[in-house]
Amino acid sequence: MNIKNICITGAAGNIAYSLIFRILAKLPFSNTDKINLKLLDITQSQKSLIGLRYEIEDCAFSTLNSIEVTDNVENAFQESDYIIMVGAKPRSKGMERSDLILDNANIFKSQASIIDDVCSSSTKVIVVGNPANTNALILNYNTPSIPNENITSLMKLDQNRAKSILASKIGKQVEDIEQMIIWGNHSTTQVPDLSNCKINSVQINVDESWIQNTFIPKVQKRGGEIIEYRGLSSAASAASAIYDHIHVLDYGSGSWESLGVMTGGEYEISSGLMFSLPLNVTNKGYNVIKDLNINPDIDSLIKLSEQELLKERDIVKSFLP
Repeated sequence: MNIKNICITGAAGNIAYSLIFRILAKLPFSNTDKINLKLLDITQSQKSLIGLRYEIEDCAFSTLNSIEVTDNVENAFQESDYIIMVGAKPRSKGMERSDLILDNANIFKSQASIIDDVCSSSTKVIVVGNPANTNALILNYNTPSIPNENITSLMKLDQNRAKSILASKIGKQVEDIEQMIIWGNHSTTQVPDLSNCKINSVQINVDESWIQNTFIPKVQKRGGEIIEYRGLSSAASAASAIYDHIHVLDYGSGSWESLGVMTGGEYEISSGLMFSLPLNVTNKGYNVIKDLNINPDIDSLIKLSEQELLKERDIVKSFLP
């Protein structure tokens, strides 16, 4: 029997609540019969986690081997095959973004040190908690024992949103959309790019003014739109995207994927950023898709997202060895 050890941080939150049942209903991990699940959250959330554990147990999932709830980070991360870092300090009213970044930098540097101590070089870490790209950057810099390619940040939610919005516009199915790219940061500077996008292997033909004036802003601001209407941030859609992200890493993908990965100078983007790039992903790893022609309007937007991430990196530079 093949069993994987999975840790989820921020496990008492809404995203984790949606994610856990989705994972256990049908495992996204290849060559895996069951999982050992560790749910990590702060001490004040342990009562809620116990209730969650009871709910999970009451489902009698055949995919669950064991479950543990804890506020002990070292115990939670020990021997993990996957760590899904949903937890992060949220932005409170009146809080500056730079203060949020620094508060989370403290958290993620501390957790990175523990990951480096108790995990193996094969451990995969997916960063969800915002600011996800910069939190993942801090993890990457502070886990020398974990290969850079094993740490990724969630951009699949943005890619899924972009596919859905395009499919609605042109009256097609999302599964028919290929080669959708999201560049940059998981923020309102992200850049959804249709330049290479195809429907059933045929290049799309969409009015350029709709792309620039409707499509790109709608994808960029979708998270805020959901908060405006629902009064809460995205949870189920984020959980679904995490599931998709795991599935892509473990099984590979027949289409282009956009994940936050460590840059190495591709497309003249600064090295040493966690940046969403177009990737070919197999179950052995990923490669950046090269030699794409980038529309000048898209390129200027990519530079804006790069500048935002460079500013965030400057804010946390004291946390980067």
